[in-house]
Amino acid sequence: MAAKVEIYTWSTCSFCMRAKQLLTNKGVDFIEYCIDGDEVARGKMAERANGKRSLPQIFINDAHVGGCDDIYALEYQGKLDELLTSASSV
Repeated sequence: MAAKVEIYTWSTCSFCMRAKQLLTNKGVDFIEYCIDGDEVARGKMAERANGKRSLPQIFINDAHVGGCDDIYALEYQGKLDELLTSASSV
């Protein structure tokens, strides 16, 4: 069973684009919340992301994994594929 992947983005954010490209290249289906200028949505994202307000913020199976640099670090460490194929929390 595939993991549930969610990503909060801004449409013009280059880090958001890079993170989405990595997920797309891996064939991962993800839910994107484009929150351009929506401070209420950004506040809700920050609540889920332990106060982080930068974008993107990525969640796998409802667990916060961080932003673009974090997901690439998981990829380079060989840990991302395991998270993406797991139905359990990070």
